[in-house]
Parts: sequence; structure tokens; C-alpha cells
Amino acid sequence: MRVNTRSNYTSNREWFHDVLRGKNVVLSHTSALECLGQFVGYANEDQIDVYATDRQPIENINWNIVDSFDGLDIVTVGGLRCTSMSQTVNDMLRDYGLIDEPSLIQGLADYYYSNGESFGGLAIAPQHADRFNAIKGWAIEYYDYA
Repeated sequence: MRVNTRSNYTSNREWFHDVLRGKNVVLSHTSALECLGQFVGYANEDQIDVYATDRQPIENINWNIVDSFDGLDIVTVGGLRCTSMSQTVNDMLRDYGLIDEPSLIQGLADYYYSNGESFGGLAIAPQHADRFNAIKGWAIEYYDYA
């Protein structure tokens, strides 16, 4: 089964609310960046990234299955549960070869400029520091080329 795409809604949050209603999930990765307001998303987007404790028969949801949500840093934004900015960035750095890199770079750029040109509020895990340091310059310069 496929669920509706983003193009059927006026906002990402409206889309997430409709598609995920009644499901025990936490938005993650690019979808968390969208929920947090750090990435605008794509016009014809059809993939939603979530953490869940069980997989459901929905094709266009990227299921990241976990035993529980206890180890995740979760916030609620507009009635939607999503990973915090620090959790989201660490998750995307961990899964770097599999993620939507432009969403991470734009998300980091938006975070940087909305926080006084600082990444100081992000808690980057030591195992992800090298990758973060390698890409943070792209985020700082993002709007110079956008």
C-alpha cells in the first residue's frame, strides 16, 4: 500500500498528520528536519522517514525499526513526534551514505543561521565529529550559492 504524497497537501506537517495518524512512530532523518522547520522539503515528495517499533505494510515510508523509543531524543512539534535536531543530525551522519545529503546540508545551514551563526547548540556524538567537521563548511556557505 502507498500513502498520499506531499503534493496532495498544503504543508509537510499536514501531510505527516494525515499519513501517520494513529501510528506509533517518530519522524526521523529528512522528515524530522522538515517537522523541525529546518528543511522546506520537496514539492512532489513521497517518502517519510520514521522510527517505529514494528513495520507496517506502507511502501513509501522508510521504516527505521527500533526495540523502543527510549534511546531517542524526541520532541513534539505541532502535535508530531520527531527526533530533536541533535538526534536528527547524528542519525543522518551515522547513515550518511544512505541519506538525502542536500536536506542535511540545508538543515544545518538553517540551524546555523537561526542560532546566531553557531552550531553550539548541537550535541554531535564523538564518533560523528569527523564527518560533521568535514561538511559543516558546506552548510555555512550554503546560502552563498543557493
